[in-house]
Amino acid sequence: MNGPLDFTLGLGDDALIAAQRLAEWTTRAPEMEEDIALTNIALDQLGAARLLLSYAGELEGAGRDEDALAYLRDDRQFRNVLLVELPNGDFAVTMAKLFFLAAYQLPLYTALAGCADERLAAIGAKARKESAYHLDHGALWVKRLGDGTEESHRRMQAAVDQVWPYTHELFAADPAAPVDPATLRSAFDDSVGPVLAEATLTRPESRWAPVGGRTGVHTEHLSYLLAEMQVLHRAHPGAKW
Repeated sequence: MNGPLDFTLGLGDDALIAAQRLAEWTTRAPEMEEDIALTNIALDQLGAARLLLSYAGELEGAGRDEDALAYLRDDRQFRNVLLVELPNGDFAVTMAKLFFLAAYQLPLYTALAGCADERLAAIGAKARKESAYHLDHGALWVKRLGDGTEESHRRMQAAVDQVWPYTHELFAADPAAPVDPATLRSAFDDSVGPVLAEATLTRPESRWAPVGGRTGVHTEHLSYLLAEMQVLHRAHPGAKW
């Protein structure tokens, strides 16, 4: 296995699938302002995905560009964590996913900005600024829903309980990677803990911890997502627009 390639591909797939999921909220968010915010966050993730997948294609050396990696791989060839492929669910679930992912991506990209790989460092320096906004936005909604009405609190706690087990995969140790994800756990906990407390939400106990995404073993949800995302490219291969 190629450590830098697998690492870069995994991060690119995380961002790509997160972007696709968030884009599903376009025209469906509960407020017009939120509709625009989620679309912008999706575009941020897509921008990071393009940079990472382009670099992954270069590291692979097989002539595949960002489009080939995005549209011409099957689900078993994707290396994203399971968290990002989970269905959006209700708005609380989406906010839990966004908050937890940003609480991981911000220290990740910050660490990448100081790594020895110049390409990854440049990507990290750009993406960390966007991730800081994603974290603030997710935290705002987690607190707003958690410490809101009885119904919003119930939904936000249920969302946290549902999504939490999937956060553990984010920190699987990879000492050969430019940044070992295991070293990011404390920063994640430092971001998440105070927000959950202010939101009057209970942090779930760590028990079941599903994994497999980094090795290509995914939930059934990814196949459906890819079928929709890839259909046009596969139906008209090589088309120019």
